Amino acid sequence: MNLFYLFIIFGIPSFIYSMKILIIEDEPKVASFIRKGLEESHYEAETAYDGNSAEKLARQYKYDLFILDIIIPGIGGLDLCKLLKKTHPGVPVLMLTALGTTDDKILGFDAGADDYLVKPFEFRELLARVKVLLKKGNQPADTVNRLVVGDLELDLDKKTARRGDNPIELTAKEFSLLEYFMRNSGRVLSRNDIAEKVWDISFDFSTNIVDVYVNFLRKKIDKGYDKKLINTKVGFGYIFGE
Repeated sequence: MNLFYLFIIFGIPSFIYSMKILIIEDEPKVASFIRKGLEESHYEAETAYDGNSAEKLARQYKYDLFILDIIIPGIGGLDLCKLLKKTHPGVPVLMLTALGTTDDKILGFDAGADDYLVKPFEFRELLARVKVLLKKGNQPADTVNRLVVGDLELDLDKKTARRGDNPIELTAKEFSLLEYFMRNSGRVLSRNDIAEKVWDISFDFSTNIVDVYVNFLRKKIDKGYDKKLINTKVGFGYIFGE
């Protein structure tokens, strides 16, 4: 008996549709295109056309990934992203929007987005980013729950940072960048390395978003301290550590 008839008799097994994705997109054609592509790639996908409906669905059902447009009716995309990251901290958010400037991307990442894709896009790139985010979101918790470099401590469970006795408030993307720096303390990291690892896959290197975020981080962890932890290696990139 072939696999097709087994599916008819016993139903599609759970490993086929193991990941559930909520698409929050107010353009029906775009939403339908994404949903169809994801379902053909063996994901379970649902659609919400406004922020309020999406928030209700997120409270009622368990999702493994949110694909979120910024400009949507009801609760706006940025505010919804903040809400989703607060209520579902372990579920990644992929921003999918026509707003593609560096400032727009910074606003998205500051709201808690894990990745950012600008319209128009090729579905295969969207699918690649979905796979990376789902893999990252379903990795087991790290056995080492704290990273320490000098007097700087990063708590991976509580998502908090502290230098000496001073707590440091970080956005989600700043936290990811600092974690990558601390895990690679003493190594020279190029901008390409940072973009690939912190933003998961190939990034738009024509922007200066890596430098912008490094400067954000410097102001928070180095300003006012004699020992600087983030140092520039001219012509190569950055090196973290005392």
